[in-house]
Amino acid sequence: MFEIGNSLREARERQGLGYPEIELATKIRAKYIRALEEDDFTSIPGDAYIRGFLRTYADYLGLDGDVYVDEYASRFITSWRDELPQPRERHRIRRRERPVSRMAVLLVLVGIVAVTALVFAAWRYGGSSPQAPVLGPQKHQQQQSASARQLVLRGVGRGTYVEVRRNRALGKVDLQGTVGAGEVDKLAGSRFYLLVRRPEGLHITLDGRAVALPAVHNLRVLVTPQRTTRLRG
Repeated sequence: MFEIGNSLREARERQGLGYPEIELATKIRAKYIRALEEDDFTSIPGDAYIRGFLRTYADYLGLDGDVYVDEYASRFITSWRDELPQPRERHRIRRRERPVSRMAVLLVLVGIVAVTALVFAAWRYGGSSPQAPVLGPQKHQQQQSASARQLVLRGVGRGTYVEVRRNRALGKVDLQGTVGAGEVDKLAGSRFYLLVRRPEGLHITLDGRAVALPAVHNLRVLVTPQRTTRLRG
């Protein structure tokens, strides 16, 4: 067991973050952020909000949001379970079963016999076994090029906190944490959604080409080999 509030406060103070900056980035009101740091969960309207705020705030600070939600749930498990909706009883609707006619059964049997005969004929008189298709040189080069693409993150200056998701903006987080000065992280792929707290603390290349980032704190971008697109939110 650990103190949820003290842990969040210490992480914020280590990074030199203020409440207005966190409120703007996470969309969580400053009074609720203070309540989380003081373990004052009665000031937040409902367990669903508490768990959502905990996960969002902890992830923003570079911590594991699921750990904080689990710790909260283990200490206040009775209250949040009582709010879960009760499952509704489903009534089964009985359907009248239609009797299977003899003609239908006969047709099925004839079909099975015909398919069996065709399979036997193909095995008995067929030619050599089919071979797997061979990729042409151009197709092979394209696949090889796609698999060789890499996103490379290199920390510069003081480094920065980043989150990286592949292929989908709301997919699972493939990389999360602070990339310090001189540190290098690599991810294979060609489509990445990034959250970068300080773009000046990060140098990015994709497929060997440098990626230019706007100088905006808490920047969200989509990076592909063709372009870099700034996202809102």
